[in-house]
Amino acid sequence: MTPTPGRVRAWLLAARVPTLAAAVVPVAVGSALAARDHAFRLGPALAALGGAILIQIGTNLVNDLGDFRRGADSAKRLGPPRALAMGWLTPAEVRTGIALSFLAAALAGVYLVSQAGWIVVGIGLASILAGAAYTAGPWPLAYHGLGELFVFFFFGVVAVCGTYFVEVRAFSPDALLAAVPVGALASAILVVNNVRDLDGDRAAGKRTVAVRVGRRGARAEYLALLVAAYASPAALFAGGRAGAWALLPWITAPLALAEGRRVLGREDGTSLNAALFGTARLHVLFGLLFAAGITIP
Repeated sequence: MTPTPGRVRAWLLAARVPTLAAAVVPVAVGSALAARDHAFRLGPALAALGGAILIQIGTNLVNDLGDFRRGADSAKRLGPPRALAMGWLTPAEVRTGIALSFLAAALAGVYLVSQAGWIVVGIGLASILAGAAYTAGPWPLAYHGLGELFVFFFFGVVAVCGTYFVEVRAFSPDALLAAVPVGALASAILVVNNVRDLDGDRAAGKRTVAVRVGRRGARAEYLALLVAAYASPAALFAGGRAGAWALLPWITAPLALAEGRRVLGREDGTSLNAALFGTARLHVLFGLLFAAGITIP
């Protein structure tokens, strides 16, 4: 029996605080590229970080609400307990949290518009609308096998390139290339989650990639994402777009191999929770080392 937490603890669980590193890493990488190009600006970097975290909190709350309504989350779920499913928060409270999170993100966007122009409005609105549509609305993205694509694009490409843009006020192909490992590893976290929850998602009509292609196919997807992540720094270095220090995240390869063996093995159900946390840790370590490495010519 899971003990009932206090109100603050319930909200922290609903916000999924451990997952918020997925918003920190792309901002760190985008800011590192800006620093390399002698254009780092602290104000826009902090606003981008705050906006990214708030959008992710709002998306997490939307996810809880959408999955709860559709029966994908229940008190018997295999992953960490969800506040709505456990009755710790009400749907009305979560809806209020969603509105406040996205509103606060929009306020951070107002400052970024003053620093980088009106294109930021488009970036911010697209991110908020996609977050709201992740498991809500008439055609929820996660229920149609688009979860990994959403994560790769918004927590990789948009977050890294957007951070770079608000600081430098220009786009760069280097930012696009640097976004690949960030988005790939963030997507790999979701793959583990979906492999673990495959049976429950199938029963709830949640057609994730794992449900569509089965556990073997989803595990192959996980491996492909790891390969893409480690190939990206090598491509930047080989193409002369970054120095050898960009290969610094390769020192996390033993951790990637360990998680790969865990996911590709016979572990299933709740035993994959360890792989979920391990992949999240890999994402953070890889991203921070990558950010540190690309600042050095």
